[in-house]
Amino acid sequence: MSAPDGLPPLRDVIRDLGLQARRSLGQNFLLDFNLTRRIARAGAPLAEATIVEVGPGPGGLTRALLLEGAKRVIAIEKDARCLPALAAIAARYPGRLEVIGADAMDIDYASLPLQRPARIVANLPYGVATPLLIGWLKTSPWPPWFDRLVLMFQREVALRIVAKPGGKDYGRLSVLTQWRTTPRLLFGIPAAAFTPRPKVESAVVEFVPRERPDPSCDVQALERVTAAAFGQRRKMLRSSLRQLTPDSEALLGPLGIDPKARAEELQVADFCRIANALATLKLGQ
Repeated sequence: MSAPDGLPPLRDVIRDLGLQARRSLGQNFLLDFNLTRRIARAGAPLAEATIVEVGPGPGGLTRALLLEGAKRVIAIEKDARCLPALAAIAARYPGRLEVIGADAMDIDYASLPLQRPARIVANLPYGVATPLLIGWLKTSPWPPWFDRLVLMFQREVALRIVAKPGGKDYGRLSVLTQWRTTPRLLFGIPAAAFTPRPKVESAVVEFVPRERPDPSCDVQALERVTAAAFGQRRKMLRSSLRQLTPDSEALLGPLGIDPKARAEELQVADFCRIANALATLKLGQ
């Protein structure tokens, strides 16, 4: 029996190709067409967009994106075993799917043959999801080449992304994400929906880039500040920031930031102000 797109059910494709999900690649196949179509619709409007998909595997989400009307999909897949399944999808949708056999961590995304608007919609491999996101958030120049990201993560990572100050989930990833984008947790996906079944739940998050992150600051400097502050999150800022400046209290005082505060108590803008003050301090030395 064919699926709604006229292709064989994904379970049959996986069986016929002898595909076994590889833990080393962070693979968990999402077979439920209703769920993959829901993710695809979260990336709408699709009709005039170029969609970049990372880690399509045998193409469950790829098929959903094309069925839901994506004008063009560029799928980046490291696992050569999955390429025949993706080739069959490309044949079903002539001229709408381009497959790149490469490691997503090595791609220069800005150099891809993109037609605007372009966005990333992906069920990211668990093992590289956070590094990929950070790489996209550090895109230069900013605003980036993508107008939105719709990405699936382990639920615990998704909660860190959208966490607000004051909680245990709030950290470096929260600050960088919320400084450059407006993230929103869309919906969860149960572990039972995947083959093989992972030990964790998943969640889909949408990111809308901020055209002009406020306050402005150097992204590398912001990373250094958050790494120092959250690397010793139980310590007061006056202690944790000493690795960046010998007189952290003199740095924080003029900013109106309590040196006795801990990293999780600061707003995103506070970290940017600290990064800017550090840059000014170094220029004056």
